[in-house]
Amino acid sequence: MNEPNQSPTLQMDGPIATITLTQPEVANRLDGQAISRLIEHIDRINSSEALVLRIFSTGKYFCSGYNIEEIKGGQESGFDTLTNALEDCRPVTIAAIQGGVYGGATDLALACDFRVGTPASNMFMPAARLGLHFYQRGMERYISRLGLNTAKKLFLTASKLDAHEMLSCGFLTDLVDPDQLQQEVDKLSLSICGMAPIAVLGMKKHLNRIARNMVDADELRSDVTRSRSSADIQEGRSAWKEKRAPKFTGK
Repeated sequence: MNEPNQSPTLQMDGPIATITLTQPEVANRLDGQAISRLIEHIDRINSSEALVLRIFSTGKYFCSGYNIEEIKGGQESGFDTLTNALEDCRPVTIAAIQGGVYGGATDLALACDFRVGTPASNMFMPAARLGLHFYQRGMERYISRLGLNTAKKLFLTASKLDAHEMLSCGFLTDLVDPDQLQQEVDKLSLSICGMAPIAVLGMKKHLNRIARNMVDADELRSDVTRSRSSADIQEGRSAWKEKRAPKFTGK
């Protein structure tokens, strides 16, 4: 099912949800309205049975971040609310980075579980050049994903990285030819959809919390117990023994 033709768009296709940024004429930058719409999409996806959320963009750029012209005084942009919602969302997330990703959009990508790029991908964080102090969880994501030294280099010098440097520092999880991007993201999506939902969604949630040193030990134990008593673990054992693909139900 497709949403009306407004950017960003949402398509729901069974266990796979796809958000697409469709304003290439402004390098897919996000204003307050687009941020609100993205949060609405994430809320809808969280209420669905989707196992994977992919983010694609049209045009040359993946996303150029927040519209700097809308930053006024001490007014909050809502960008941190968006990126936190994306990191915390229920499904496993994939960013398909076909081109440039700048400013807050770099954190949008880091909030995803996987980031697949092409040789045209490049990134930089111009906050210090613009006089803007970044928000807490965004800096935490930079450190947990890329390490403190790389985070300092990117935040404090506004250095630009090309695709191979992005792969080397961990910003990209995969680097593929441009004509293979859709295929690679589809392959990754289907691979995730073939996993046991209780296990994969639970581990996605707790891995992110562990990275932030915010693990809820009681909830983690509860999710482990739930998986061990599920029908899916019985199916997984049977499929392994019978050397066939498992058919999980999420129960």
